[in-house]
Amino acid sequence: RLVSLRQLHSLWSQRPFTSARISCQMPDFSIESGLLAAGHRLICGVDEAGRGCLAGAVVAACVILNPGDLPDGVDDSKKLSAARRADLYDVIMEKALGVGVAYVEASEIDSTNILIATMKAMRLAAHELPMRPGYACIDGNVVPQDLPCLASAYVGGDARSLSIAAASIVAKESRSRLMRRLDQALPGYGFATHDGYGTAAHLDALARLGPSPQHRMTFAPLKPWRTEPEVLKPRKRKAPAAAQLSFFDATD
Repeated sequence: RLVSLRQLHSLWSQRPFTSARISCQMPDFSIESGLLAAGHRLICGVDEAGRGCLAGAVVAACVILNPGDLPDGVDDSKKLSAARRADLYDVIMEKALGVGVAYVEASEIDSTNILIATMKAMRLAAHELPMRPGYACIDGNVVPQDLPCLASAYVGGDARSLSIAAASIVAKESRSRLMRRLDQALPGYGFATHDGYGTAAHLDALARLGPSPQHRMTFAPLKPWRTEPEVLKPRKRKAPAAAQLSFFDATD
């Protein structure tokens, strides 16, 4: 089905707006130090990437940093250039005591919703760690269920906690690498450039090509291509003809 670019931009502009305040503060290890002082061990940070994208999986990462060998320069992934993020990804993977990464695909996002899918990715990432964590620091305001340890949520945690910031870098870079592979498998959409976010170039590609199997059909800009389930109307029951009335159907 052909859809104009103006229609797509209109649909995308109607999405719920959330303000992401980017702080100048650098994350540090103070939250983790307090948990360590309270007797917890193996503190992990958990964050996600790709929650607002129109295509591809939502990705979560869980990182346990070594308190005795913290990586330098770690910051909220949203503040970093792609090249700097890739460099820090390698540093984190080398220095961290443990890293877990998990993916929840677009089809499952559509069959549940993005919040449920994000919580599942975070839970799976924590279970992917090579050791059981002692405490999890979650970015956001919701703690996933069925984690392997105690946990707390921290709003703006990727700007406050070094472990959460490290997880944000690993999640973002892991997802970018996934989208580069998808760009090779599904050329024309520009996934390697915009990572599946609703940029003007992505909306233009959607208008030309239509959605791919990796697009999230429940997201607003994909509405023109959604097939709504057919609602079957109840059939009216016809009254039997007079000649067909039986003795038991007769009335006094």
